[in-house]
Amino acid sequence: MTIAHDLKAPQELVKRVHKNDKLTVINLAADGVSTPADAALLMNLGSDGTFIGSEIFKSKTPSKFAKAVVQETAHPTDYKLIAEVSKNLDDPMKGIDVSELSETDLMETRGN
Repeated sequence: MTIAHDLKAPQELVKRVHKNDKLTVINLAADGVSTPADAALLMNLGSDGTFIGSEIFKSKTPSKFAKAVVQETAHPTDYKLIAEVSKNLDDPMKGIDVSELSETDLMETRGN
């Protein structure tokens, strides 16, 4: 109670942090998740979840990619599963070749 009072924090939160030896903060990763292995890597690095977007949905078979990424998010250390669900996924979203970008595309223009 004293620590919670000193920190001006709820007692239940202080108890939970003490019990789990960490502060409960949700870490969600996004941008560039385009394969099941990407999702598994993010989970293994400590993310609590991943956001997927155009990297998946602009692929040739978005439902297959999405299903595979969901499986790997749930089982990030099952490397046999990563290999299995990664088979026959077709091509992912086509990226942009950096050599085709103009100087303006390469520069940060927000706030101008």
